[in-house]
Amino acid sequence: MILKKIINDYKNKQFILFIWAGGSAALVNYFSRFIFSLFVTFGIAVILAYITGMITSFVLNKLFVFKNSIHDTKRQFLYFSLVNILAIIQTYIISVGLVYYIFPYYKINYFSEAIAHAIGVIFPVFTSFLGHKYLSFKSN
Repeated sequence: MILKKIINDYKNKQFILFIWAGGSAALVNYFSRFIFSLFVTFGIAVILAYITGMITSFVLNKLFVFKNSIHDTKRQFLYFSLVNILAIIQTYIISVGLVYYIFPYYKINYFSEAIAHAIGVIFPVFTSFLGHKYLSFKSN
């Protein structure tokens, strides 16, 4: 019953809008780094770009994806940040685990870092959607 509900969560317009919001925020993240790099070091620019992308994602999700939340904006942003921290941890564990343990075992060494990072970034899309739907932007 619960598994069927979760599967149905991914088969609706809200999930498509979530992908759109996340993709848009990822573009803001990526391209804002070039602007930040004009003023600060690369490492700081990456951090500032991530924060810019995260704020963009929050605003787009609040306005277009999860419109009927029971939480006020402060609580939404707090939960949103917590879900994103979990997503970063997932991305890291999956990416590093694939590069250092799984891929070498299967002798995958061609573009292994790029492939592992792509898989690491994709995985939290699904868990983050559930986290934001049922925690950050929880509705009645």
